[in-house]
Amino acid sequence: MRRSGPSSPVGDRHWRGSARLAGSCALTFCGLSLLVDRAAGSLTLPRALLRVTLSVAVGAVLLPQRVSAGPGRPAARTPCRRYVVRTDALAAARRCDGVRSCLVLRDIHGHRLELDPRILAANPLLWHEFDTGVRRSLERGTLRTGAGLLDRLGHRIDEESARAVFRESGLFTAGTSCTPPSPPTG
Repeated sequence: MRRSGPSSPVGDRHWRGSARLAGSCALTFCGLSLLVDRAAGSLTLPRALLRVTLSVAVGAVLLPQRVSAGPGRPAARTPCRRYVVRTDALAAARRCDGVRSCLVLRDIHGHRLELDPRILAANPLLWHEFDTGVRRSLERGTLRTGAGLLDRLGHRIDEESARAVFRESGLFTAGTSCTPPSPPTG
């Protein structure tokens, strides 16, 4: 039996593993720095507290944002803040290139969200929620800039998903093309 009412938000299925990696890096940093201080004979309570504080900071910097999406509302949570944008009222989308690639979204209410497009590609349910909201904003005419960018992103994600399905089914190998054969002429 299906529930009526709002559906529960979907989240990044790889976030827990990334968070564990960030935590283990912070703990390793803490352990090694305490070990070096101890070996040098300079470990005191203030220095130990400093090392622990630095390790917490390293963990906070390495912790990835937690991306989730409900109907028309993708959200990203950082250790300090939660960012939400309405994709069914999206006004602009742009891509920022630099050290990391990100997608910057703005809605008509002035909210802003930055997220890594690889998160959308790796999570089909997140992509579905995101794409549904973008289609609604296109229908309503609120999306003024970035429609082509989101269309190209959608095609790329769909192509990667199709390749993954073909690869898993054994129909596609690395050296072959993923395009369908052309119809016979004649």
